[in-house]
Amino acid sequence: MSRVLHLSDTHLTAPGGRHGGGKVDTTAVLRHVLASLAGLGPLDAVVVSGDVSDDGSVHSYETVRDLVGGFARERGAVVVWAMGNHDLPGPFEQVLGPVRSVHDAGGLRLVVLDSSVPRHGHGVLGEEQLTWLRGVLAEPAPLGSVVVVHHSPLPAPTVLHEGLKLQEPQRLLDALAGTDVRAVLSGHYHHPYVATLPGGVTAVVAPGVANRTDVLVEHGSERVLRGSGACLVDVDDAGVRVTVLPVAAPGDGEELFVLGPDVVQRILDAEGPSAP
Repeated sequence: MSRVLHLSDTHLTAPGGRHGGGKVDTTAVLRHVLASLAGLGPLDAVVVSGDVSDDGSVHSYETVRDLVGGFARERGAVVVWAMGNHDLPGPFEQVLGPVRSVHDAGGLRLVVLDSSVPRHGHGVLGEEQLTWLRGVLAEPAPLGSVVVVHHSPLPAPTVLHEGLKLQEPQRLLDALAGTDVRAVLSGHYHHPYVATLPGGVTAVVAPGVANRTDVLVEHGSERVLRGSGACLVDVDDAGVRVTVLPVAAPGDGEELFVLGPDVVQRILDAEGPSAP
């Protein structure tokens, strides 16, 4: 069995920066999440599936590298980083490595894609990247493969995220067809979400570390709450099992901010696929 801890949307900042409407110290939150998960035991990989940084600062990447990297080393795990729409490729690559990569975790292959679009919030996987993916997957790995990409191929839980989703997700699904891919690990939605894709591939969206999306908000609005979590993904011959791990902390459920439909639409106009 291969065991993967799946984190996402850490949104770290340089010192003094705050997330969630200026209310969340994401470095402190990440420390708390990792401390709460200390009892997990050995792991094969720790995945952070995008929006690693909120401001793209070198300091934020160095901090998350040291915190998550130390946690992973203590458990014998490789660390896998993916780009999100808030990440900047220059500082990301300087500190964490290539935005597109392949990792071996004891026979389980983890393939990282970059779905980010500069200055936009939605995701795109172009033909060049999908051709590269097909080439990587042409030869099966001993325990199969897991794809890591920030923007999930699953439908979004809110209007804002639906407008900032992965474009043409079927192109990714076509590239996975007939391969040894067992799961696709993503973030972006700040809400845990698991579904089975065509061909039996398990799609996993991890809860955000930085905050939580309220999926019961009035349609068209966006409401963000204090809250964190992770997923534990076990892969073996019997299949893929996903355990959602909510992390308790003071203030859970506190409203951080609400965006009305007019503000949501302005964001979509500025950052969505039709934005300049």
